Amino acid sequence: MSKVLIIGAGGVGRVVAQKCASVPEVFSEIMLASRTKSKCDVIAQEVGQGRIVTAEIDADNVPELVALIQQFKPEMVINVALPYQDLTIMDACLKTGIHYLDTANYEPKDEAKFEYSWQWAYQDKFKEKGLTAILGCGFDPGVTSVFTARAAKHFFDEIHELDIVDCNGGDHGKAFATNFNPEINIREITQKGKYWENGAWIETEPFEIKKELSYPNIGVRDSYLLYHEELESLVKNFPSIKRARFWMTFGQEYLTHLRVIENIGMSRIDPVMYKGIEIIPLEFLKEVLPNPGDLGENYVGETSIGCRIKGLKNGEAKSYYIWNNCSHKAAYDETGAQGVSYTTGVPAMIGAMMLLTGEWKKPGVFNVEEFNPDPFLEKLGEYGLPWSEKENSDLEL
Repeated sequence: MSKVLIIGAGGVGRVVAQKCASVPEVFSEIMLASRTKSKCDVIAQEVGQGRIVTAEIDADNVPELVALIQQFKPEMVINVALPYQDLTIMDACLKTGIHYLDTANYEPKDEAKFEYSWQWAYQDKFKEKGLTAILGCGFDPGVTSVFTARAAKHFFDEIHELDIVDCNGGDHGKAFATNFNPEINIREITQKGKYWENGAWIETEPFEIKKELSYPNIGVRDSYLLYHEELESLVKNFPSIKRARFWMTFGQEYLTHLRVIENIGMSRIDPVMYKGIEIIPLEFLKEVLPNPGDLGENYVGETSIGCRIKGLKNGEAKSYYIWNNCSHKAAYDETGAQGVSYTTGVPAMIGAMMLLTGEWKKPGVFNVEEFNPDPFLEKLGEYGLPWSEKENSDLEL
């Protein structure tokens, strides 16, 4: 039994809090902290089962983080705050001697850039202190990386082609809304695409490459090649991969709104002056767009996220598809959060469970595919995200 500090009170934080509170044999005491304590209080009241205490914290401030950790004395931090805050939270964990887990890699606030180098640079610091840092333990990154590790362990001698496919087949009824933090989401999808092929990164223009792919229980959807952070760690940890790509579905109405946002300058992350006040257009846009945490009540349909893999086993070519479908309505009925928050929050809780029970515990900084996938996947279905797999089917890619 262990004490855990959850930082971040958005939709994902809500799911993590609810799931941790449901497993008292692992998470004996829980603190939920964010910049706005009132958000934490609502979550604690609605899904905390009387087991969550709350606190206010500025996750950009290392001394504040250190003081809170020293006060509560958790064994680990589950970081579901903004990616900008990964390094300050890691610094606080090092100063206080506790373990660390996040769901998204560090991203500098002034540049839309995904790169693990900043966090991988902490390897020696965590190793010397005997602490574990688990990076990218959401769904993608996260479960998709564990899916790949399962494929490598049980189905392939060599993985040659990896395609991660992410479909949101749901409908929230809004003209335009993002399924997680609008600021992070829009920064992510408007940067150039990139994929790995024959030992090098190939760059593409945003939304330049499109394929029509079929998704279980959903059907055919337009799927666009993007760059996503788990590709960087997967090609490093599975060097037999010759090509690795990431695909995400978008409807035409969404893309039309996105083009307008870009064309009128509202996706900018550099400051502009407005009535003598310096503002960031994208941060302002975030405040007027629907809150992703409020989308769940009327959200229908499913997500479908998985890995389509080709390679060799015993010298013969084979293919493998592993995926999860998640119902937005079922996620909301259980936690009060929509499916995208649910698919990120559940794996974060399970990753924390893996660390605290010793299954995923070794000194240093690690991506999830560097651990044994089997105990994690045994828990994934038990806690709400059952997965399916099939061999030697048409992968469409």
